[in-house]
Amino acid sequence: MFFNSLSFALFLPIVFILYWLVFNKNKTTQNTLLIVASYYFYSCWDWRFLFLLVFSTLLDYSSAIMMENSTSDRKRKFWLWLTIGINLGFLGVFKYYDFFAQSFADLLNGFGFQVNPVLLKLILPVGISFYTFHGLSYVIDIYYKRITAERNFVDYSLFVSYFPLLVAGPIERATHLLPQVKVKREFNFEKAKEGVYQILWGLVKKVVIADSCATYANAVFDNYESMNSLSLALGAVYFAFQIYGDFSGYSDIALGTSKLFGIDLLKNFNYPYFSRDIAEFWRRWHISLSSWFRDYLYIPLGGSKGGMMMKVRNTFIIFLVSGFWHGANWTFIVWGLLNAIYFLPLLLQNKNRSNMGEIEMGWNRASVKTLVSILGTFAITCLAWIFFRAKSISEALGYIKRMVTDFHFESQYLNNERYNYELLLLVFVFVGVEWWNRSKVEPLSGKGSWVKVSLALMALLALGVYSDYKEFIYFQF
Repeated sequence: MFFNSLSFALFLPIVFILYWLVFNKNKTTQNTLLIVASYYFYSCWDWRFLFLLVFSTLLDYSSAIMMENSTSDRKRKFWLWLTIGINLGFLGVFKYYDFFAQSFADLLNGFGFQVNPVLLKLILPVGISFYTFHGLSYVIDIYYKRITAERNFVDYSLFVSYFPLLVAGPIERATHLLPQVKVKREFNFEKAKEGVYQILWGLVKKVVIADSCATYANAVFDNYESMNSLSLALGAVYFAFQIYGDFSGYSDIALGTSKLFGIDLLKNFNYPYFSRDIAEFWRRWHISLSSWFRDYLYIPLGGSKGGMMMKVRNTFIIFLVSGFWHGANWTFIVWGLLNAIYFLPLLLQNKNRSNMGEIEMGWNRASVKTLVSILGTFAITCLAWIFFRAKSISEALGYIKRMVTDFHFESQYLNNERYNYELLLLVFVFVGVEWWNRSKVEPLSGKGSWVKVSLALMALLALGVYSDYKEFIYFQF
C-alpha cells in the first residue's frame, strides 16, 4: 500500500474515524487499533514478512528487559551484542549476502579462480533497514541507561510498527516517540489541519515533482550513451529533484498522517537544496538517519574528541556506512565516499559548522556569495547523485565522461516528450515556492491557505493522471 494510492486514500479515513470515534476510550485501545492498522498496512506489501517485524519487536523488547534486570555489565553486554548481532544478521542475509558472495566470487575470478557463488536471491523486506534501526537505537539507549526498558508490550510494539514511519522512516527514537504513545491522545483540530496540509504538500512533491522528473531522469540515464552534455546535465538535475520530491514527499505524508492521530514524528528534511556547504546539506537531508549515525556510530567511535586524524577516520566511516546502508551496490559506497571527500576540506579547516543559522538574502555582496555557495553545493550534490542513480560504477563514470566531454547544448531529448520545457518551468516554480516558505514546515499553511490548497489540488489532478511511478524510491532501502 503506497501513500499515493487509492487504497491508502480509503484506508486512512477509516482508521482515522475508528481511532477518534470508536477506539478513543484510552491509550491502550488507541494503540491497539494503530498496531492492527500498521500490521495490515505492512501485510499489503507481503504478509509473509510480518514474522520478521514481529520477531524483531519481541527480540528487542525482551532483550531490553533482560539487560535492565542484569546484575553485571557482562550480562548487559551479552544481551546488547546478542540483539545487535541477530538484528544485523537478518539485515545482512536479506540485504547484503548476495552482494558479498558475488563480490568475493568476482575477486577470485579476477585472479583466475572459477567460482560460482550460491546466491539466495531473496526479496528484500520493505522497511527492514528502518525498523531495524528503530530497535537498535532503543536497546543501545537501554544499555547506556539513557531510558528505562518499556514493560508495556503494546506500547513498545506501536513504537516499532507505527505505520506512517514503518517502511521508509523517519527513523524514530524511543526518547521521542514512546512518551507520546504512553498517554491518551486528544483530538486537536489545528494539529489535524496542519497534518492535512503537510500530506497534501507531500503528495505535490511526490506526484507533481518527483514523478514528472522521473520521466526524464529515467530515460536519460537509460540512454546516456546517446545523450549530449545538456541532456545529461538535465538528467542529473531531474534525478536530484526526483529523489528529493520522492523521499521528502514521503516524509511529509508520514509526518502529516501522524499528526492526524495526535503524534509528532521527527523532522526528516529541512530544505536541503538551499544548503551553503555539504555539512549543512547533511544537517538538512534525511535528518533522522544522519543524526542516528552521529549518535550511535560517530560519537561511540570517539567523535570529535580525538585529534584530526580520528575526526577524519570517523567521518569517512559514517559516510561509507551511510552509503552501504542505502543498498548493496558499490555505487552507493562511492556515493558515500564522494560525500566524505566533499566534507573533508570543511573538517580540516574547522568550518563544518559555519553555516548553522538561517539563510538571509538581500541586495549585497554577501548574498551573492551565499547564492554561489548554494549553487555550488547543489552542483556537487548532483554529481554524487549520478553514482546513487547509476546501475554500476562504470555506467556512472561513462555518464560523467560524456557530460563533460560532449559539449553539445542543443535541445535533444526534451522535444520527444509529452511536455518538455514546461518541466523546467515547473521545477523553477517549485524551487521558488520552497524558497519563499523555507521557514515553514510546509508552504500551504498561513495566509491564503485555501488558495494554495486549491492550486495544489489542481496540480495533482492535472499531473497525477499521467504519473507512471507509484512506488517510493526509499522502499528499496
